[in-house]
Amino acid sequence: MPVKSLVRPLKKKGGRNNQGKITSRHRGGGNKRMYRMIDFKRCKDDMSAKVTTIEYDPNRTCHIALLEYEDGQKAYILAPVGLTVGMEVRSGEKVEPRVGNCMPLASIPVGMEVHNIEMRPGQGGKLVRTAGGTARLGARDAGMAQLILPSGESRLVNAKCRATIGQVGNVEHQGVRIGKAGRKRHMGRRPHVRGSAMNPVAHPMGGGEGRRSGGRDPVSPTGKLAKGGKTRHKRKVSNKLILRRRRNVRYGQLVL
Repeated sequence: MPVKSLVRPLKKKGGRNNQGKITSRHRGGGNKRMYRMIDFKRCKDDMSAKVTTIEYDPNRTCHIALLEYEDGQKAYILAPVGLTVGMEVRSGEKVEPRVGNCMPLASIPVGMEVHNIEMRPGQGGKLVRTAGGTARLGARDAGMAQLILPSGESRLVNAKCRATIGQVGNVEHQGVRIGKAGRKRHMGRRPHVRGSAMNPVAHPMGGGEGRRSGGRDPVSPTGKLAKGGKTRHKRKVSNKLILRRRRNVRYGQLVL
């Protein structure tokens, strides 16, 4: 059971907005969850914390570790590969670069694997938080650190930003097979019907004699193109920090 002081109720929305309109299809039902408060900032510097348990978290793909600091305070963190019950972890600018320790990118040796990376100093970890995720610190120069992300993207991040040493745990998650429809319903996912299997009145890709593939480019029920479009803003400020764009797995090419 999770620590009661570190959990909050998680309200279901069923894919509806504040007007009750469906904005995200195929959502609803599922088991009730409690949200575990994760310490993404790791700001208790130079204080040892002992790992008391490794727990399952229904809200994320990786497992979480419960820490108990010297002053008695408890906190959850993402559990990296190799972190076990009884180990001690620390955070700070001059801690040892071991699995589970958190420190600024300026203090991490080049070439190490990291996760839970901040995008702005003090903001809390934003990058590489999924099960099995790991980024590699490639180089440092002029107060910036170059990271190679799991997607293949290479980007610059302020060297004052913090990251945690190691690879995010529960690597086997990507090999999990759902197995049955009921398990998907437990996750809060309702049945998904293809647009081409609908009638013309229900979807732009519906209808046709026999088995038709849609007869037009893949679109959403409202007619918006659904595949292959570039969604990143052309003039986004952080574009200049991206040295190499991620590799698009679907088409096997770089997204420019």
